[in-house]
Amino acid sequence: MRSAVVLLSSGLDSTVNLYCARRELNISKAITFNYGQRAARREIEHSQKICKVLNIEHNIIEILWLGEWTSTSLVNTKVNVPQGEEIKIDDYQKSLKTAKAVWVPNRNGIFLNIAAALAESLEADYVIPGFNKEEAVTFPDNTQEYLDALENCFSFSTASKVKTLCFTADKNKSEIVQLGRKLQVPFDLMWPCYLGEEKICQKCESCKRFLGALEA
Repeated sequence: MRSAVVLLSSGLDSTVNLYCARRELNISKAITFNYGQRAARREIEHSQKICKVLNIEHNIIEILWLGEWTSTSLVNTKVNVPQGEEIKIDDYQKSLKTAKAVWVPNRNGIFLNIAAALAESLEADYVIPGFNKEEAVTFPDNTQEYLDALENCFSFSTASKVKTLCFTADKNKSEIVQLGRKLQVPFDLMWPCYLGEEKICQKCESCKRFLGALEA
């Protein structure tokens, strides 16, 4: 059976992709990145819980230098993460503005290249991120086109020609929730929030999309 390295943040998209991958592939490892983001502790904690349920090996990859290269509100505590009335999910222009506030330069490119190197070392066939078509509107590195381009790059940069795979790139958040329910994904173990407090804030864009999808 083919195998995969899964990128796991413990959010909706990556958790559902982990469950999809587990159904169809062997999981070599699930990996969570710490680049100094506000929610790092929570993402790691919840990813470990999810992997424990599935009996999947979980690794934390520290790349704190990435956080030092950006002033994004996800890392810089002197800058507020957009919340509440600042968030208008159905307003394209406002969504562009809030996306800019949480943008980390080449984050997905760095994540996936590291994952591809790990996959080659483990003789795994795929790297699997958690993308969705809803956020792809304002985050171009969430698209299937981006994954296709990366796979082409990996055909040159990995001897084993590691491939990309995402089970949710063509789905919006509510469709991903539906898929998660079919797979009996533990929504209570997820951490969808940009912040790292004791409970999810319910006000940031990531929380709003997650909670809105659950309600839908």
